[in-house]
Amino acid sequence: MADQDDLMADDSNGDAAASDDKHVIAPSENRYYEIDDNRIRILPGASDTAASFEFLNEDHTLGNALRYMIMKNPEVELCGYSIPHPSEAKMNIRIQTYDATTVYDALEKGFDDLMALCDVVTDKFTIARDAFDAEQEA
Repeated sequence: MADQDDLMADDSNGDAAASDDKHVIAPSENRYYEIDDNRIRILPGASDTAASFEFLNEDHTLGNALRYMIMKNPEVELCGYSIPHPSEAKMNIRIQTYDATTVYDALEKGFDDLMALCDVVTDKFTIARDAFDAEQEA
């Protein structure tokens, strides 16, 4: 099972980022996971089964898709997202899980499932485009 330490994103070289300024361990403190310039912050008051995450420079596009994928996980009790204010480029997501899993596992699984879904859509689109191009050339 992944825990909050396993959620730390890879840097551009594919190696796990290990800088202390990117990761603070205690759940009650602010923690950041960095992917290039994008940041995810765990909001204060987090526990293993309930936490809120703040995503900088994200909006409804990621919020709704990620919420949907996380809610498909039967170990998740609640998942919702909000945009605190339209003029701020922030998106908050709240996850609550049953005792069998952690919010960090649920978030990671949500990202993995969303990436897998995007891969399927890309593959199906590419196949349909290639078939259309072949039909047009014939």
